[in-house]
Amino acid sequence: MSEEVFLSVTDLNSYIKTIIDRDDFLSYVSLKGEISNLKFHTRGHLYFSLKDENSKINAVMFNYQSAGLDFVPKDGMNVCVKGKISVYVSGGSYQITVASMKEDGLGSLYVLFEKLKKKLNDEGLFDVSKKKKLPRIPRKVGVITASTGAAVKDIISTINRRFPLTEIILFPSLVQGDGAKENIIKMLKIADSSDVDVIILGRGGGSIEDLWAFNEEVVARAIYETNKPVVSAVGHEIDYTISDFVADLRAPTPTAAAELVVPSKLEILRYLSEYKGRIISVLTKTLNKHADTLKKIKSSYILNNPISLYAEEEQKLDNLVSKLSTTIKYKLEMNTRRLDSFRERLKLLNPINMLNIKLNERLIKDKNNLVNIYTILLERKTRKVSELKIKLELLNPYNILNKGYSLTLIDGNIIKDIKSIKNGDILTTKLYNGEIISEVKECKNE
Repeated sequence: MSEEVFLSVTDLNSYIKTIIDRDDFLSYVSLKGEISNLKFHTRGHLYFSLKDENSKINAVMFNYQSAGLDFVPKDGMNVCVKGKISVYVSGGSYQITVASMKEDGLGSLYVLFEKLKKKLNDEGLFDVSKKKKLPRIPRKVGVITASTGAAVKDIISTINRRFPLTEIILFPSLVQGDGAKENIIKMLKIADSSDVDVIILGRGGGSIEDLWAFNEEVVARAIYETNKPVVSAVGHEIDYTISDFVADLRAPTPTAAAELVVPSKLEILRYLSEYKGRIISVLTKTLNKHADTLKKIKSSYILNNPISLYAEEEQKLDNLVSKLSTTIKYKLEMNTRRLDSFRERLKLLNPINMLNIKLNERLIKDKNNLVNIYTILLERKTRKVSELKIKLELLNPYNILNKGYSLTLIDGNIIKDIKSIKNGDILTTKLYNGEIISEVKECKNE
């Protein structure tokens, strides 16, 4: 019985590669598709995928071919490529090795991206003047990203390395696929209502489809409405999303975001050291200046000869005393002359006569005041009487007789009701110029 032979994986992939390499049709193919997940290698090679609505194929364009391109390839760009189908043995996958490439318009996602970018820019969501400044030394940093993966690890390790005093609060979120945009918006609201000082929103690299949650309009508006400053760190350095433009700061990578958000402890220590040196320098100059001033004071003539200062002040005191004595003497003489003058005037005036004159003047003044007061009161009372007379005249019932009316009385009382009289009663009817005496013959009710 023969022993069964097992191939190695490498042998199988090499065999498949040999078959494909020998196929004339696959040795030169022309494809049209949309670039996705584009990566620029440091050596100049391009790695990307070509896709249509239903499928995709990996592609590589080596630097000796890409150097001749007259445009810069981008995710979402439609291109026409020519090349050879080959097998990448180590990865067990087939790919197209691109020899030439030219533009064939923009992909649908790229068109949507540019359309939304223009719309939001026109609305002012990218306005630099509205960007919020990051705190110099944040106490707490909120991180919105997937709870697993390289992005969150890079952010945490970078912050802990640069400034370990800063607390990191993770707000785990979906970053791609169904529900990602809703989850991102929810985490933004939660982080904004917390006590964090700044928010990092990010994820690792990926294709334009993988990053599309960060190109959604609702996510962009949620970032714009956030009160806390937001740093966008989506994808790699060459990746740009709408979130990058609307955020307060864009970082090329999650690691770079962490470096931008927190200071380096070494830089802080160096700054403190420099500041300490400046303080010591200023204090030293100030102390030296005061020391020189003190030295001058100690060597001054007055301080070393205090008696000379005393002698000068004694002389000033003598001058002041002499001046004061002269002033007092002058004031006394002036007041004495004034007093003598008052005495002479008093002798010429009889106090009793002066008193009588004052009293007469006061009586005349009081009399005039009383006359004026009574005159005013009399005029007021006269006006009051006139007003009352007019009112009484208006209320006098007899005045109405002048207008043709009459007033009928019985026994001196005014008749108000027909029931108060009877046949045979004697009535008196008053007119404006006389009276009529009559006898009641008949009473009629209305």
